[in-house]
Amino acid sequence: MITIVDYGLGNIAAFANVYNRANINISIAKTAGDLNGASKLILPGVGHFDHAMELLQQSGMRDTLDDLVLKEKVPVIGICVGMQMLARSSEEGKLPGLGWLDADVKAFKSQAATRDMALPHMGWNDVRPVSPNKLFEELETDARFYFLHSYYFDCDRQQDVLAICNYGADFGCAVHSANIYGVQFHPEKSHRFGTRLLKNFAEL
Repeated sequence: MITIVDYGLGNIAAFANVYNRANINISIAKTAGDLNGASKLILPGVGHFDHAMELLQQSGMRDTLDDLVLKEKVPVIGICVGMQMLARSSEEGKLPGLGWLDADVKAFKSQAATRDMALPHMGWNDVRPVSPNKLFEELETDARFYFLHSYYFDCDRQQDVLAICNYGADFGCAVHSANIYGVQFHPEKSHRFGTRLLKNFAEL
């Protein structure tokens, strides 16, 4: 069962609509008990990093999610701020992230190559997978996705970067390590490209 984590942020209905149209069963978790039986997890997110972390902690699901992802190795994909939450920290806030990946989130405006770019990075952009992965099956070329963000995910290990995008400079817009995935863009708003990616995640 694909379980969408509803801690108060993210386009829950949009994800549900994509999967319902594809006849893929989902559940929506608002409590730790709702996570029972999850075989895959979607962690959406929008807005400010600290606010997202606070809401997730207040939801009572944090410890169960840690167990499912880190101990039981349930596949998870973080979306937008949900991806940024996978990191140790973010320059957007002061709270620690989930720390599921060895990475930190940095501001475009703090980097020389991107500080003069208009922010947020908003709209459609090309996404280029850098290594073969089931998540990007049938999306290896010409894939475009919708972005809305001012911070980017900076991995310690280059091998954790699954796909890149360019906004003044290349940055990792999709990551993968073991059972953990993250995408900075919004597949639920990215039409056929996003539908394909979400179906690919369901089939991992």
